[in-house]
Amino acid sequence: MKTYFTQLFDYDRFANLLILETILTANEPQKPVQLMAHLLTAQQVWLSRCKCEPAIAVALWPDWPSDQLGQMINNNHRAWIDYMNTLNEDDFDKLISYKNLQGIPFENKLVDMLTQVINHGTHHRAQAGQQLKFAGVEKLPITDYIFYIRD
Repeated sequence: MKTYFTQLFDYDRFANLLILETILTANEPQKPVQLMAHLLTAQQVWLSRCKCEPAIAVALWPDWPSDQLGQMINNNHRAWIDYMNTLNEDDFDKLISYKNLQGIPFENKLVDMLTQVINHGTHHRAQAGQQLKFAGVEKLPITDYIFYIRD
């Protein structure tokens, strides 16, 4: 499991950087920048939950400039990989208690929380891609997981 999720977080970084590059070359349309900032903030929130740390106080839709997103992508990736390196195989099935941003308590398996983070990123990258098309980008980068694995 550790190897599998490490590979998924590596893919996540790869795909995020591709979408960011397209955002930057498309004169930084506002909606894709907002979507990427949200994606990155959510990753930080989920990481604190996975690590059983106190909830972090953040705006879930921050107003970050696009020139900070690349560093955030890399910082988040490093934090997730560092966390993954602390885990053993039994940890993936452990239940983790946390509260959502409204203070409602939940309990989920770590494996499901990690899957949420990866799927959430895919969802918002697709939205960012759609917004880039609306902004006039004719060709989006290929961010499919299988494309990443083939390289």
